[in-house]
Amino acid sequence: MTSETGDRPTVAMAREIAPRSRRSVYPEPFAALMDRREKRALGDFFGLTNFGVNLTTIAPGGQSALLHRHSRQDEFVYILEGAPTLVLEDREIALQAGMCAGFPARGAAHCLVNRTDATVVYLEIGDRAAGDEASYPNDDLKAAMGEDGRWIFTHRDGRPYE
Repeated sequence: MTSETGDRPTVAMAREIAPRSRRSVYPEPFAALMDRREKRALGDFFGLTNFGVNLTTIAPGGQSALLHRHSRQDEFVYILEGAPTLVLEDREIALQAGMCAGFPARGAAHCLVNRTDATVVYLEIGDRAAGDEASYPNDDLKAAMGEDGRWIFTHRDGRPYE
């Protein structure tokens, strides 16, 4: 890794950036569903504040997230390795390395699932729009981005998770 500006590196080997210490910020029981997912927060590593970039790995049997959509955030994924299934509310699409998918804010709820015996690796990119909320059509969960940039999770009726 080299540093050209201040104390932040400018260049790095993506797979050498340490993965997040927590696999998920979801409350239980949802967090346990992300045990086969690993994210390397590339954007955070470089101090990016307008958008996030993650190098994400999903082991066989894992998934990227719960089926969800954002109110303000656009998302983009680019498959580097493997063949995940893109799950949408009304259909599923088989993906492969080299394919990409985009999810505009307020668009289709989505997630990736690894139903193969091989690891899936992809880049996910999303903006960091203030006031973003996430909805989860299949789960008793909703999320709102706090002023500190952290997600606040509640039940659909607004009760907090313990």
